[in-house]
Amino acid sequence: MKFVLIFLGKTREKYLDQGIRDYAQRLSRYVPIEIKVLKTKHAGNDVDQVIMSHEAEQLLSHTAKKSLAVALDPGGRLYDSPGIAELFTNWENRGIQTVSFLIGGHLGLDKKVLDRADTSWSLSRLTFTHEMTRLILLEQLYRACSIKAGHNYHK
Repeated sequence: MKFVLIFLGKTREKYLDQGIRDYAQRLSRYVPIEIKVLKTKHAGNDVDQVIMSHEAEQLLSHTAKKSLAVALDPGGRLYDSPGIAELFTNWENRGIQTVSFLIGGHLGLDKKVLDRADTSWSLSRLTFTHEMTRLILLEQLYRACSIKAGHNYHK
């Protein structure tokens, strides 16, 4: 199974970018991983809905048709780390080859993305910046893969 993480815009905070690179490297020991960083394409004076619509088009155009799409959204399902590890095992047993993780910009995800997603996850009932969500997601993917592999990282 391969993980594709699709980000809108570069991670501006150096400490977050360093953490993202660190966990991406750790995660790559377990699964192939691809991080797509998309340039944001909207005018500074666009209204929020226009921005979200443009971002949705970008995210969806970079999501493979056969990929299982996971939208990161505050209204999504909450999992614990062992639950994600179990979910990965189930996906593998179903023959899922690629999982795309979709993170919106600072305004969140447009309804078009949520409608296309096969599932949606919430990382917490707390609110995080979209840049922090990137790091938290990667850490949780790494944690779940290490649990699946029987390592003690999760304890």
